[in-house]
Formats: sequence, structure tokens, C-alpha cells
Amino acid sequence: MTVSNDPNSTPLPAGSLSGRTALVTGSSRGIGADTARYLAEAGANIVINYRNKAPRAEKLGAQLRELGVEVLVVGADLTDSASVQAMFDEVERAFGGLDILVLNASGGMESGMAEDYALQLNRDAQVRVLETALPLLGEGSRVVFVTSHQAHFIRTTPTMPEYEPVALSKRAGEDALRERIPALEERGVEFVVVSGDMIEGTITATLLERANPGAIAARREDAGKLYNVSEFAAEVAAATLDPVPAGNTRLVGDVSSFAGE
Repeated sequence: MTVSNDPNSTPLPAGSLSGRTALVTGSSRGIGADTARYLAEAGANIVINYRNKAPRAEKLGAQLRELGVEVLVVGADLTDSASVQAMFDEVERAFGGLDILVLNASGGMESGMAEDYALQLNRDAQVRVLETALPLLGEGSRVVFVTSHQAHFIRTTPTMPEYEPVALSKRAGEDALRERIPALEERGVEFVVVSGDMIEGTITATLLERANPGAIAARREDAGKLYNVSEFAAEVAAATLDPVPAGNTRLVGDVSSFAGE
């Protein structure tokens, strides 16, 4: 397990991912978009995945192409198996394979969704995306799953009631993915979980603050520091290249208020 407390993380070295292809789910904005940008700056060809933010995704794609890398922008509903398969069919046609898969997309606090939507997206869809990607992931490739301390430590440390259904579903997704580590290792595919505290400026933080005013400020005071979107994205990007940490877990920021298992 690696614990990172550096709030000034820098992008990966230029050229360190040249010739590699990376897909980041949910990358039209926020942590996913900044992660994709860092990977592109390191030379990786990028697959931007979005659900319904096509103009934003296309704009990011145009920006990343200016860095001299190839970019594929693909809309897909990760909770729909046919949509996921169609996305990876496009990736195979464009690049022939995949070297880095960042499982960043998550949710569950949106209004108007089905009661089990959090579990569908944060557990079932994560497994579906990984399994559909597997034929494209060769030896030496890397899968990174992005989560939060509130989800990663949910079995030992209670979280805000408003976030608990999301936290439980994300932990279920993490557990389901971890069960596949032995099979991934047999194929030469590496796996890393990146867990961070509440991230300033994310949709989740905004929704939590709306449901529980003062929640983010209280967590910031407890932790001493909360990462912003670009700082945390730099850690996610680094996890695609750094050596796999013990326990396949990279903890970002303060963990002193979370009880280990």
C-alpha cells in the first residue's frame, strides 16, 4: 500500500507513455478529463469516454490532439452491455489494442435514477467494462480503479448518510474487481486501486454539500487538506506508470481518520 500526501503532484514525464493507448471512463470532465490530459501529455493515445456530454468530450479531444497524440471520442452507457461492447469495438478498430484502462466513471447521487443505479454503475458496470476490455489488454497493461476513502474504508469507518449508498456500491465494485486480480496477473495485466478523500470541485462533493451543507468544510478541517480535481487526477495518472504498490492500493491524502480493516 502506498500513501501519497503530496498536494503538488506533477504530470508524468514527457514521452513516458509514447506509443501506448489509454482509455479513461467518464473523461469528458472533472478528474477523468484531467487524467486523460496528463496521460496525453506523457505521449499516450487517448480514448475519451462519455455518457451524454458529447460537445464537452469533443472539445477535450480537440485539445489533446494538439499535443500530437491520437484521440478517439466514444459515447457509451457503461450500464448497457451492448454500448460497452460497441465502444471497445471502436477502440480495437482505431488502435488494435489497449495498454491502460482507467475506471474513473462513477455516480449514484443523481436524482431521478433507478433505486439500484449506484450498484449498477459502481459495481456491475465496472466489472463489465473490465471484462469487455480484456481481449484488448496485453501483457504489461495496467487497469486503475478510482475510488474514495469514504468508499474504500466503508466497512470500518462510517460515512455521511447521504453518501453511504454510493460508498457501499463503490466498495462492492472494488471487491468485485479485486477478485479478478489473480486472473489478471495470469495474463500479465496489472491492477491498482487509487483511493482519495473528498475531492474539492467534483460533482459528488457538490451534491454532498447540497444535501448536507458544511460537510465538505468539516471534512477539510478534519483532514487538514483536500485535494482538488487536477491534483488528484495527477495521482491517478501516476498510478498508470508507477510500480504496483503493496496490496494493489494507492491511498492519496490523509487517512488518519479512517480505520483500517
